[in-house]
Amino acid sequence: MPVKALPDGAVDDAAPGARSAHEGILRRQSARESAARTYARALPIVPVRARGLTIEGADGRRYLDCLSGAGTLALGHNHPVVLDAIRKVLDSGAPLNVLDLATPVKDAFITELFHTLPPGLAGRARVRFCGPAGSDAVETACELVRAATGRTGLIAFTGAGPGRAPGPLDASAGPLDQVVRLPYPQDYRCPFGVGGERGADLAAHWTASVLDDPGSGVPAPAGMIVEPVPGEGGVIPAPDTWLRRMRQLTADRSVPLIVDEIETGVGRTGAFWAVEHSGVTPDVMVLSKAIGGSLPLAVVVHRDDLDAWEPGADTGTFRGNQLAMAAGTATLAHVRENRLAERAAALGARMLDQLQELAREFPCVGDVRGRGLMIGVELVDPQAEPDAGRGARAAGDGEGDPPVTADSPRRPHPAAPDLAADVQRECLRRGLIVGLGGRHASVVRLLPPLTITDEQAVAVLDRLADAVRAAARCREVVRQQRRTRE
Repeated sequence: MPVKALPDGAVDDAAPGARSAHEGILRRQSARESAARTYARALPIVPVRARGLTIEGADGRRYLDCLSGAGTLALGHNHPVVLDAIRKVLDSGAPLNVLDLATPVKDAFITELFHTLPPGLAGRARVRFCGPAGSDAVETACELVRAATGRTGLIAFTGAGPGRAPGPLDASAGPLDQVVRLPYPQDYRCPFGVGGERGADLAAHWTASVLDDPGSGVPAPAGMIVEPVPGEGGVIPAPDTWLRRMRQLTADRSVPLIVDEIETGVGRTGAFWAVEHSGVTPDVMVLSKAIGGSLPLAVVVHRDDLDAWEPGADTGTFRGNQLAMAAGTATLAHVRENRLAERAAALGARMLDQLQELAREFPCVGDVRGRGLMIGVELVDPQAEPDAGRGARAAGDGEGDPPVTADSPRRPHPAAPDLAADVQRECLRRGLIVGLGGRHASVVRLLPPLTITDEQAVAVLDRLADAVRAAARCREVVRQQRRTRE
C-alpha cells in the first residue's frame, strides 16, 4: 500500500495498513536491537522518505526535522546538489573505498575544504583522514598532539555536559596519561556564580593558574581541547573573550589548541567555523558530521609542524569513503557559495528573539541560548527552590570564593529533565522532531538545516511553543491533583 502523502509538516491519522507496518517495524527493532539505542526510544518513528526539513514516516505522518541527523545534515535531507554529487561518482565507475590513496574525488574535497579554513591555518595545514566518526577524529587529534609534543596530559573542560571529549579522551589515555577538566564558563549555570565577563575572566584565571602552578599536580599538557559551542552539553556558546584567552594561554606555553568543530562547523553557528566568531586560529581542528554531506566522514586538520606521524600510524579502513567526500565537497561549496552561514546568523538571531518571548511567558523555560541555527531551550522546575549548588550562591560556598551580592545573577531553578522529555513528546505529536541535551537532558535542542525557510522557522517555533504550553499545563494539572490528594 503506498504511503499516504500529507501537506508539509502535517500530522494526521495513518491508514490502518500503514500504521500496522509502522508498529511491526518498531516491535522488531525493540526485539532485535541493542538496549543501547537512544534516539529510537524518544522518537518512535519509521522514516521512509525525506526531503529538506521534512521526514515522512511509514505510517504516513510527516515531521519537521530539527534534529538533522544530530547536526549532520547541513543542507537537510537529500539535497539535490548532494544527490547529484553522489550519482556522478556512482555513474563514473570510481572505486568507493580507496583507503588513503589519492583520487580526483579526494583531491576536490581537500581543495574545497582548504578554501573554507580560517586563513591563519589554511596556509600551513595538513589534513588527516581517520575513522568516519567524530569520536575517531577526537582520538586522532589527541594522539597527534601527544606524538608532536612528547607529552601525554590533556586539558578539557567540564560544566558543559558530556559532549564527545570525555569518552574518547579517557579511551585514548594510558596509565600515565592525565585528562584534566577545568571549569567551562557560562552565564546561566556559571561555575563561579557570577556569569558574564566576570565569570569568563575567572575561568581563564583558573586555567592559567593550573598551567603555571608547579604545585597544581598538572604537568605541561600535550594539548587543550575545547568546543566553541558544546551541543550535547546543552548548547552553551563559549564567550569570545574567553576563547581568545585560551588561545593566548596555549600559544604562550607551546600547548596545541584543538578545537572541536564536529557539530558547530559548516555554517551551523552563523560563521563557517565557530572559532571565526572570536577570531581564533587553532592549531588543530576536529571535523565530522556535516563535512560528509550526510555520509560518514571525519578528518583532523592541523598545522604542518605538528605532523609527527609515522607511516601507517593511526589508520582506519573506512577513511577513503569516496561517496562521502563527493557529498562533502558539494555541501561545503553550496554553503560557501550561497552564504548560508550568514543566513543562519540572521535567522537564528530572529528565532532566539522569539524564543525569549516563550521564556517570558512560561516560568518553566529557564534559559534560551545559542548561536546561529544551533539553539537550546533549558527547561526547569519553577516550583522548586533555586539550585544553591549551581547559581550565584554556589560561588560563596567555599572559603575564599567571591561573596554573593545584590548584583549577582539570579540562581537558576533545578533542571527538569522529565519536563523536557514531555516537551519532546508533545513536539513529536505535533509533527516536530527535536533533540535533548545538557547535563541533565533538560535542554531542548534545535538543529534545523541551514536551508530552512522563514515560513518553516515560524512553523517550528509555533509547534515548539504549543508543545511547551501543553507539557506545562499537564504538569500543573498533576501538581494540583497531588495537592488535592494531600
